[in-house]
Amino acid sequence: MEKLQTTATVLIVPGLREHVAEHWQTLLAKRLAKVRSVPPLQVDRLSCTARVEAIQRELEQIDGEVLLVAHSAGVLMVAHWAARYQRPVKGALLAAPPDLNAPWPAHYPSPASLAEHGWAPVPEAPLPFPSIVAASSNDHLASYATAGDLARRWGSELINLGAVGHLNPASGFGHWPLAEALVRRLDNPNLQ
Repeated sequence: MEKLQTTATVLIVPGLREHVAEHWQTLLAKRLAKVRSVPPLQVDRLSCTARVEAIQRELEQIDGEVLLVAHSAGVLMVAHWAARYQRPVKGALLAAPPDLNAPWPAHYPSPASLAEHGWAPVPEAPLPFPSIVAASSNDHLASYATAGDLARRWGSELINLGAVGHLNPASGFGHWPLAEALVRRLDNPNLQ
């Protein structure tokens, strides 16, 4: 399999479920030539600060341009990271951001417990880099309207993915070809 070449190194920022073998982020990472992933946390797994510091540690290992590819709570981690750090980023793909003000299914951490661990409030300042929010019309963790509001506040382009649930294996998603196209677009904005 020929690897997708990018000028920037892609940093994968998974959500709270970390690295799932059949998740589109894990599959995308295998297809990229220049890629790193934020490793799973061994302690303080719900701590937003620990998650943000893990992003920063990975970024410190990368020379040159970086693209961020985040899913679910990883999107919120990127927003918190951008509010705390100044490292230049070429762009970010932010897929299926969750809503901390909505009720979540029982098998997820509650938004209240996440708030206790520093996740709320979610930073709403414009992100200091180009970004695309890719959102579903039937995500059980956030409405499309909420994702659209976050995109507007962050200065992100919003893409409606249609009825794709939470864009994860439980919603029937493994390989997600659009992710590659969006990474290429963020890597080379002149090709639009």
